[in-house]
Amino acid sequence: QVQLVESGGGLVQTGDSLRLSCAASGRTSSNYAMGWFRQAPQKEREFVAAVRWSTGKTHYHDSVKGRFTLSRDNGKYTVHLQTNSLKPEDTAVYYCAAGSPAQLSREGGFAFWGQGTQVTVSS
Repeated sequence: QVQLVESGGGLVQTGDSLRLSCAASGRTSSNYAMGWFRQAPQKEREFVAAVRWSTGKTHYHDSVKGRFTLSRDNGKYTVHLQTNSLKPEDTAVYYCAAGSPAQLSREGGFAFWGQGTQVTVSS
């Protein structure tokens, strides 16, 4: 079992930045991927960004490319999502996920999920 704890959400204005963090503990593995998904009100959960731990390869949703940066702390199984130039449409609950997905952008294979952290961007 893997436990994920997110932090860093909040209420900001358009154009501001936030840094979300997710710390994994328990049966972590270098074969895992870690990433972020988000769910806006009345919308399905969608992929944001993810990284394969063994290779460091990252993948981003087109809507966040150039604005969001995912980084990892190798020694601590922790990932950070730096979100810049935030827009109202980025408002959502952001969930950290870990697992062995065949595709980084698909939920399937991400077996472990955090509780979520709210990001609200006001216009």
